[in-house]
Amino acid sequence: MEPKNFLFVSIGGLIGDIAWQVQKEGHAVKFFIEAENERDIADGFVPKTFDWRADVDWADVIVFDDTLGQGTKAEELRKQGKLVVGGTAYTDRLEDDRSFGQEELRKAGVNILRYQEFDDFDKAIEFVRQNPDEYVIKPSGEAQNVKRRLFVGEEEDGGDVIRVLEAYKRAFSAEIKVFQLQRRVVGVEVAVGAFFNGKQFVTPINVNFEHKKLFPGNIGPSTGEMGTAMFWSGPNRIFTSTLARMERRLAEENYVGYIDLNCIVNGNGIYPLEFTSRFGYPTIQIQEEAMNTPISQFLYELAAGTATKLRVKSGFQVGVRIVVSPFPFDDVGTFQAVSKDAVIVFKKPTPEEVHIEDVKQVNGQWLVAGTSGVVLVVVGLGPTMRQAQQQAYNRIKNILIPDMYYRMDVGDRWAEDHDKLLSWGYLRET
Repeated sequence: MEPKNFLFVSIGGLIGDIAWQVQKEGHAVKFFIEAENERDIADGFVPKTFDWRADVDWADVIVFDDTLGQGTKAEELRKQGKLVVGGTAYTDRLEDDRSFGQEELRKAGVNILRYQEFDDFDKAIEFVRQNPDEYVIKPSGEAQNVKRRLFVGEEEDGGDVIRVLEAYKRAFSAEIKVFQLQRRVVGVEVAVGAFFNGKQFVTPINVNFEHKKLFPGNIGPSTGEMGTAMFWSGPNRIFTSTLARMERRLAEENYVGYIDLNCIVNGNGIYPLEFTSRFGYPTIQIQEEAMNTPISQFLYELAAGTATKLRVKSGFQVGVRIVVSPFPFDDVGTFQAVSKDAVIVFKKPTPEEVHIEDVKQVNGQWLVAGTSGVVLVVVGLGPTMRQAQQQAYNRIKNILIPDMYYRMDVGDRWAEDHDKLLSWGYLRET
């Protein structure tokens, strides 16, 4: 593909690594970050712009990396004839408004879990008292980005959920305006996702298993993501029963990008939990490592509506996030004192399989940037999940960052989860 101009537009700097990969493939790149305290992310890796709208005419392709209003901007530019990877106001709402997302699934003929939406903690507490059960508390809107606010109840009478709701009422009533109580279902947590070219899904699809808790064994605070195990597949039963049924509606919206649906599955059925109607992080970094199609070419063809197939490596991929203090908590003082500008050292030359998140480069030296403490994604690939996992952790041994930590068990669930999914028939390609 001839060199193109790519403009990446981000709220918090999430897509810096992909901008870097596109630049390494020979294209001109400009990267805009809206949040001022995150603007040093990817410094020294890619050129920056501080007024992305002034660069719209320069760009051949514009890539948005989030929801929260980014879809509206992408939609406007597409209507002006620009090639854009990004959502719409509708697809933003699929993720940002949990209840709306569930109702759209219902309209598409997908079975959903029983849930109730509340904007009043007292009414939610009374609901649980009148309908005792195990529930999951799920904040909506921007509050859902604080992953530690999500709470999974384990008491059959809902007592633990009531106690947490009472605590949230005292501490977070100004932060959590709307939330769901969703009936808890036990099973295998698995997500199915695919790229969409404005008209149809691009194959293969992606099946992935997120590791959201901070510590091995899936304990500790929710982080959003500590690592992901995945593989590519032809459309399977999980996909055709859920996400595939949204194809017509996404085509009406001319959605362009990646969309993912997290589910709980068991022997009784498939239960969709929530949409991610954008690139996932670190999902996209892990996916990029498994692409045979150059990601710059794929993004261009996706925006142009000509991408129908993605060439990928066979086998499995495991990506592990390396983080530093105070992640997953927001503590500016601790971050500034302990982690800001911490050096990132490689014992051997920097490998291609290391992907940046909140990192900058000064005189060739990699340093921790931003404010979140999310630093790197290290990816391993292999013909089996165990081999992919082993390669990822061997590559981590090459990295030295003061105070770094990561989960040691990303991919461990695969053997048990695979057997269950196989016995229930969900992985069978259709």
